[in-house]
Amino acid sequence: PVAAAAAPAAEGAPAAEAAPPAEPMAVDSTAAPASEAEGGRKGKLGRILSGSLPISLHLEFLCRNNHTDLGILQQMRSAVEPRNALCHSAIVLAHALMSAGTTSDTFLRDNLEWLSRATNWAKFVATATLGVIHHGHMKEASTLLQPYLPTQGLSASPFSEGGALYALGLIHANHGAAVRTQLLDALRNAGSNDVVLHGACLALGLACMSTEDGTLYEELKSVLYNDSAVAGEAAALGMGLVMAGSGSARAAEEMVAYAHDTQHEKIIRASAIGLALVFCGREEEADPLITQLLLDKDDILRYGGAYTLALAYAGTSNNSAVRRVLDIAVSDVSDNVRRAAVTALGFILCNAPAQCPKVVALLAESYNPHVRYGATMAVGVACAGTGLREAVEMLNKMASDSVEYVRQGALIAQALVLMQASPQGTDSRAGHFRKHLEKVVGDKHEEAMTRFGAILASGLLEAGGRNVTVQLMSQRGHAKLPALVGMAVFTNFWFWHPLVPFVSLAFSPTALVGLNEDLRMPKWDFQSNAAPSTYAYPPAMKADTKAKVDKVATAVLSTTAKAKKQEKAKEAEKKDAMEVDSKGAAGGKKDAAAKAGEAKEPAFQTLSNPARVLPQQEQTLTVMPDSRWDPVVKGTQIATSPGSSAPRAHKLLRLSGFVMLQDAKPGEAAEFLEPAQTGGPSVPTDMEEPAPPAPFEYTG
Repeated sequence: PVAAAAAPAAEGAPAAEAAPPAEPMAVDSTAAPASEAEGGRKGKLGRILSGSLPISLHLEFLCRNNHTDLGILQQMRSAVEPRNALCHSAIVLAHALMSAGTTSDTFLRDNLEWLSRATNWAKFVATATLGVIHHGHMKEASTLLQPYLPTQGLSASPFSEGGALYALGLIHANHGAAVRTQLLDALRNAGSNDVVLHGACLALGLACMSTEDGTLYEELKSVLYNDSAVAGEAAALGMGLVMAGSGSARAAEEMVAYAHDTQHEKIIRASAIGLALVFCGREEEADPLITQLLLDKDDILRYGGAYTLALAYAGTSNNSAVRRVLDIAVSDVSDNVRRAAVTALGFILCNAPAQCPKVVALLAESYNPHVRYGATMAVGVACAGTGLREAVEMLNKMASDSVEYVRQGALIAQALVLMQASPQGTDSRAGHFRKHLEKVVGDKHEEAMTRFGAILASGLLEAGGRNVTVQLMSQRGHAKLPALVGMAVFTNFWFWHPLVPFVSLAFSPTALVGLNEDLRMPKWDFQSNAAPSTYAYPPAMKADTKAKVDKVATAVLSTTAKAKKQEKAKEAEKKDAMEVDSKGAAGGKKDAAAKAGEAKEPAFQTLSNPARVLPQQEQTLTVMPDSRWDPVVKGTQIATSPGSSAPRAHKLLRLSGFVMLQDAKPGEAAEFLEPAQTGGPSVPTDMEEPAPPAPFEYTG
């Protein structure tokens, strides 16, 4: 069973007293409460507020509806040269994004030899991607990562150990009470091993995000003050994550002071990003620090000032903030600062995505490629998951830019915009974009940076088994701090590729989950009043099964060639005559068949709980007439068909997320969903053991 690590603490019971799992590797979101206390209103409220219930239900949904197309990964693997380490890491990251939260790592298990080519930091990243794949699978996290985690007295590869700690932090992101002690011990026992320290610092920051834990802050600060570039970078980011959104003046003062003292650019940059995280959502409270950073002589701290401005005013569309970043974008002497300032527009305008393409339209045509790259990322961040036509058209033009990293940004941003946008068929904008990505990845003459962007874009477009999108704002219009933090750190992969997994913090399942009063999922159907093809999953990639065989030219005599030519001419005449006679009849049959095919598709679709519901699909949902389960909050009534005397259906007022249901037949036994198996395909438990061999004599 999957439950959040923080759930026992929230319910007043120590972690050691948590009930053992009834079925290992199963998502037990539908199981009945274990005790009367837990089943009470207080227990239910604790499960909701602690995050254990939403996380387990989302994990259940992603496991049940996993539609990851492994054919895309296999094709990319075949198209990339074996010695291309950059694209190798990109494919590993793309697989993690495609399988985010699904717990299915089949591709990695089937390609162990190929995966073993990863060395050093590539091995760190490959191990860390397990945290993205198993995000939320907290009950089994330690078991899954046990072969890679640091063990006292045994020393494996430091890159695997550091990556495993990073993965543990990703699995428990923002809900890490259960692994706090384990990660803190790993940090203290790492000694001077910079790689393990790097993973432990990132893991602590992720697991204890926004907790303002003073002990953790001091431990991370001690690592920072050791002045090691690799460990100090992660420590500064970890400090920012632990204090995210707090607006702590003490943290700001200490991080700015150390950024001025150190000579390591990696530490200065991480401190600058950490400062931005500390003041996420603080608005005017962050103005003094923003002014201080933007006036600093060090361009890296000015870079941090742009990000601090972006996160402090994220989702506000504040005119003063917009004017300020536009001024930086055209006046600063550093390309990095100008790029960050333009990217900041995407965060500030993420609550008004339609405005962002208009604001950055002129910047997208700048002579400076860094400004153009910033424009792509701004549009990608602000318009993520909207499928906005203006954004797609702008990014489509920029995908043919003369500079390779601008093309990279355009591809990644376009994937963000088209996530879960409908329609997803082969003739849609998303379908054409998939073909373009396939072409870029397979082009051996394309720049490595552009191919890296195309591979990452493929992973983002198919993220979460094609069941998640990026959402920086809640349905009520509030900025989501973990999503903003994840997206802000992700956009800094420009300097450090191991930061790519942070984008998974911004993923939000496009799910509608119905729950009864006991917070269990009943078997419940509802209706989508649109043709099934309108919101269907994209078609799976067809494997090329035709083997290419080189043919050897056959010698042909001149007399034989003449005879064959005459026979072909006679056959062509006969064929033309037959086609003239049958053309009309065949054409009529084809038209009739096409019309029949079109007529076969119904105008509605029945969806079963839990269901994938795209944002554009929400307005088409209705409760089926005479349904046993009705939403507690109903929408307006509509007729099932014009002039019909059939019962009228209710629109769904809550269009996505969790819908509370009431039972119209409480006296009858209800059917509930069984827990879904995690970890991909597994061996059936009822499989019989093979029979022992017949008796024999050993003579050798």
